[in-house]
Amino acid sequence: METTLVQNLPEVTAAGVIIKAIIILAVISAIAGFGTFIERKVLAFMQRRLGPMHVGPYGLLQLVADGIKLFTKEDIVPQNANSLIFKVAPSITAATAFIALAAVPVFPDFTIPEWIPVLGGVFVPSIAADLNIGILFVLGMMAAGLYGPLLAGMAQANKWGIIGAARTAIQFLSYEVVTGLSILAPIMLVGSLSFVDFNNAQAGGISHWLIWQQPVAFVLFLIAGFAETNRTPFDLLEHEAEVVSGYATEYSGMRWGMFFIGEYANMITISIIAAVVFLGGYSEVGIGWLTIILKVGFFFFLMLWVRAAWPHVRPDQLMWLCWKVLMPIAVINVVITGIVMMV
Repeated sequence: METTLVQNLPEVTAAGVIIKAIIILAVISAIAGFGTFIERKVLAFMQRRLGPMHVGPYGLLQLVADGIKLFTKEDIVPQNANSLIFKVAPSITAATAFIALAAVPVFPDFTIPEWIPVLGGVFVPSIAADLNIGILFVLGMMAAGLYGPLLAGMAQANKWGIIGAARTAIQFLSYEVVTGLSILAPIMLVGSLSFVDFNNAQAGGISHWLIWQQPVAFVLFLIAGFAETNRTPFDLLEHEAEVVSGYATEYSGMRWGMFFIGEYANMITISIIAAVVFLGGYSEVGIGWLTIILKVGFFFFLMLWVRAAWPHVRPDQLMWLCWKVLMPIAVINVVITGIVMMV
C-alpha cells in the first residue's frame, strides 16, 4: 500500500486545519444556497417551466431574496413544544453534515502566500482530518444526522411531525444497512478505510477505477445515497407532495433553512464519496482536482435530474425495496467479492 497523501506533504498545523474547517463551512454553505437556485432552474428546464426569473438577471438575485426571507421570517416555537429540543434539532442536522465533511477531501492542498500577514506560509491540507477510519467516520456522522429530524418531529407536539419523525427513523436506519454493505466490498478490495488510500489504489487511470470491479456496489451506494439524503424518489421524511412537511411541519425561518443546508451538505458528501471510492478520486498534479469537481458536479446534477423525472415511492415500497431487494443483493455481492479474493 502506498503512503498516504499527508505523509508526503508539509507539516499540517492546527492553524491549517482551522482555516480548512472555516473554508468548508463558508464554501459549502454558499454552495448549499446556490444549489437551491440551480435545482429550481434545472427542474424548470426539464418540466418546461420558467423557474426564478423576476429577481435580477435570470433570477440570480433570487438567492439574496431567499436569504433575506429566511433570516427575517418570524421564528415560531409552537405551544406545548419542548422548546429546547425544538430549537436545537436543526443545528444537529447541519452540524453532523459539516462534521462528516472533515474526513473527506474537499478542495486541493495549498499554502497561504508568505506576504499575507500572520497566516502567511501556513499549509492548508485537502482533508481537515485524514483519519485511517475515514469512511467509517463519515458514515457514522451521517447516521448521527438522524437525530436532527427525529428530535424535531418529536419535540413539536404535532401529530404530523411525529409521523414524519417515525418515517425518518425507519428510512434512515433501513438504508444505513444498505450503505454499509455496499461500501464493504470496495473496502475489502482496498484493505483500508482511508479515503486517501482509496484514491491511491485507483491512481493508475480509468481502467483502475473501482466501479469496473464493483458495479453492483456502486449502484447500491447511489440508491442508498438518495435515501440517506432525503432525495426523490425517497423523500418521505419531508415529502413535498404532501400539504404538511413531515418532521419540519412547525419550523419557519432560518431553523427550517438549517435542515436544508444539512441536506445539501449531505448531497455533496455522498457525491464526493462516490467520486473518491468508485470513480478514481483526485490527483495531486495537473487537473486532478478539476476532474473530481466535475465528478461531484455530475452526481449533484444526477440528484436533480432524478427529482425532475421520477415519481415518489410509497413507504411500503421503500421498505420492500430496501429489505427484499437491495440488502440481499448487497450481501451476495460481499460474499462473491470475498470468494473471488480468496480464489
